[in-house]
Amino acid sequence: MDVLYFAWLRERIGLPKERVQTSAATVADLVEELKAREERYAVAFADLAAVRVALDQELAEFDAPLAGVREVAFFPPMTGG
Repeated sequence: MDVLYFAWLRERIGLPKERVQTSAATVADLVEELKAREERYAVAFADLAAVRVALDQELAEFDAPLAGVREVAFFPPMTGG
């Protein structure tokens, strides 16, 4: 699946996008796999309260299943006006 990083997540991880092979069942499982890879991922995902996620361009929660998902995007909370 493709994993996209936006804003400060992209800056901390150093990539805008990557292809990931995973056996993770949920978004939270994927985050744990990523954090275990390298320190830069652990730093980026240290505070999940400051991170939002979208699965195939639909907002989702961290307990959402990944079965059939092609794209996961991580980004900071957005404000609108």
